[in-house]
Amino acid sequence: MIDVQDLTKQYAGRTAVNHISFHVEPGEVVGFLGPNGAGKSTTMRILSGYMPATSGHATVAGFDVFHQSIQVRQSVGYMPEMAPLYTDMKVKEYLAFRAQLKGLSGASMRRRIGEVMDLTGVTDMRRRLIGNLSKGYRQRVALADALVHKPKLLILDEPTNGLDPVQIRHVRDLLRSLKSKHTVLLSTHILQEVEQSCDRVVMIHQGRIRANDTPQNLARQLRSTTLLHLELSGSGNLAAELAAIPGVRKANEDAGDSTPWRRFTLRVEPEHDVRDAVMDLATKKNWRIREMHRQLPTLEDVFVELSMNAGTPGDIPTHVL
Repeated sequence: MIDVQDLTKQYAGRTAVNHISFHVEPGEVVGFLGPNGAGKSTTMRILSGYMPATSGHATVAGFDVFHQSIQVRQSVGYMPEMAPLYTDMKVKEYLAFRAQLKGLSGASMRRRIGEVMDLTGVTDMRRRLIGNLSKGYRQRVALADALVHKPKLLILDEPTNGLDPVQIRHVRDLLRSLKSKHTVLLSTHILQEVEQSCDRVVMIHQGRIRANDTPQNLARQLRSTTLLHLELSGSGNLAAELAAIPGVRKANEDAGDSTPWRRFTLRVEPEHDVRDAVMDLATKKNWRIREMHRQLPTLEDVFVELSMNAGTPGDIPTHVL
């Protein structure tokens, strides 16, 4: 659905996108992540035909973004972060106007407008002026606009920006329902949404691709350590004994009350599971364990780690690039 090869966008004195390449299969929901200024919105604007690239090659639905721009725009539903809505128009009126611009007409247009209003939850607002809507409802109208012509590809730049938790859940469910009919490229800072909605994550930093993998694989492969939380009772220097277990980098005792039960956090090397070793040590030392659980890395851990890494792509393990 999307094929990007060596794409570059330069502004005066600054390179916003620096020779990036990635591929998105039909039916995938791909999260496009990165800190502010990373190059996400620039890439999305290039793919939607909104702006040209400086160099490189990109196709959408088999059409060249640079030489077949009209066909690309017919295949794409683009929702920018700050959607330019006409605030003096009513919701249904605006969607009809946009649908006509996209080639819809007659009964099929009216039916489709009703469908997208139901999908995005703005049917009750159809007679309201857009200028009188909350930011969350304006986001919904912009999403309905992106969907109205049944595009093969949805490019959504921060679609949940300004939405309350209930509305965010609605958008999450909507994205899942669209997967069978649309390919989705989604930019967001809400990492929980990516973990729950996306099949794959492309992370960009300083204009370069830093990682490209499933959320689960990124969390497992890139986090330098995992954590093991313990609550146990026993005598002796428990922290030192726990730290001596192979695979444990460090054992810290958490602050707590003076009860016999003490809490520890173990920092564990990647790809090590020391729970059996902890149980064996506890049995040998006659310790009692009341709780033990492993804290698996999250996508937020990976995002922060990659965002803070300002070096070259070689600083990231090559198997995720």
